[in-house]
Amino acid sequence: MLMGTNPLDITKIYFQRNTKAASLAVFRFLFGFIMMVSIVRFWYNGWIEKLYTLPQFHFHYTGFSWVSIPDNLLYILFICCGFAALFVSIGYQYKLAISSFFLCFTLIELIDKTTYLNHYYFVSVMSFILIWLPAHCSYSVDSYKDPQLRSEYVKTWNVDVIKLMLAIVYIYAGAAKLNSDWMLHAMPLSIWLPTKMDIPLLGSLMHERWMHYLFSWGGAVYDLSIVFFLMWRRTRLLAFMAVIVFHILTRVLFPIGMFPYIMICCTMIFFSPGFHTRLISSVVNILGIDPYIFTNNRTYNSGIKEKISLVVLSCFMLFQLLFPLRHFLYDGNVFWTERGYRYSWRVMLMEKTGYANYKVVDGATGRRFYIQNNDFLTAQQQKEMSTQPDFILEYGQYLGNHFTSQGHENVEVYVESYAALNGRRSQKYIDDNVDLMTVDYAELCRSHITPMHD
Repeated sequence: MLMGTNPLDITKIYFQRNTKAASLAVFRFLFGFIMMVSIVRFWYNGWIEKLYTLPQFHFHYTGFSWVSIPDNLLYILFICCGFAALFVSIGYQYKLAISSFFLCFTLIELIDKTTYLNHYYFVSVMSFILIWLPAHCSYSVDSYKDPQLRSEYVKTWNVDVIKLMLAIVYIYAGAAKLNSDWMLHAMPLSIWLPTKMDIPLLGSLMHERWMHYLFSWGGAVYDLSIVFFLMWRRTRLLAFMAVIVFHILTRVLFPIGMFPYIMICCTMIFFSPGFHTRLISSVVNILGIDPYIFTNNRTYNSGIKEKISLVVLSCFMLFQLLFPLRHFLYDGNVFWTERGYRYSWRVMLMEKTGYANYKVVDGATGRRFYIQNNDFLTAQQQKEMSTQPDFILEYGQYLGNHFTSQGHENVEVYVESYAALNGRRSQKYIDDNVDLMTVDYAELCRSHITPMHD
């Protein structure tokens, strides 16, 4: 910054800068396409039935217990989500398509908390951002049909907000790795990698201690630095090659679905506008299409709508910067209590196993009986429930309400639970003297989770 320059003037100049709309067009196409493939893959593998229609009980997010989709409507919802992703990709009725995709995808995600994954949350976040961006103003069906929409340029901040979101994901993921388990003990990779000795080339090295530390330290350095190397033109190509190698290797080692491919495609936004323009030109030339039917030499400007978008996204990005830090407001180890763990870009940081045995007691007579969890939960739900306090509490209260509705009186619910984190010995997790029907989540975390022995 030059001496005497007014920061407000610099801000004003920045928000007046333009860049090629091709960057948004490429991002829109890749994002929509890979989302469509993800929806088809989800249906093809039978996961709709396994995760949503077979369970008789669903774990709910706070404030979203009302989300319940009948089985026949659930398949229609997936169809709508898939077509919305297709229309986003080609830029047809874009605003309606991306809004529909955001609502459908997020509604599916809210059905059962058991299915939470960081990349599902990332998709919802990114699709919300795209609602407010003119990603359809060039190289889209919409821009072909509407000459008034066609634009070769957009405001630079429209592209930079996507870069900022990716930077938040990477940097927070890297910062979360700066803990003693990951850096000093190579945990949980020391548990996971030795099980991958059957993979080609690297399999014989997976049991080596130095390899565990190489992956641990390398992952932290990668997450904390990759955005800066992508932003610098001289290192961008090598950095993108590192992105490909990192995510493909992650995909080979761990069953994390489409996340590696989503991140590879999204990271292309860091390439220069000229790169995206040349990429699109090459494609339309191969297809024999005149590029001028999609764009013209003007800057997209929607007036007051653009200002509203800027305000909404500014508030949203501020939220994304602050929300992952909320765990500092709570006592206890975030990996143990998991309070503030979700939505914070903590990716594959722990191996946590648990056991939870529920007993239902008649508070007046003292009569009791134990619950067979598989009478109510799927194997996946049991696994998730046994290690997360909010799951343990919600399921316990569900059991209490269930047996009360069956005619039982004075119902009290207790849980005998044990958990082990990153190779530590198993220890008691939840106080087995607390009636789960009498506490809320905040009180459970504050007073009834046994401190972790470390």
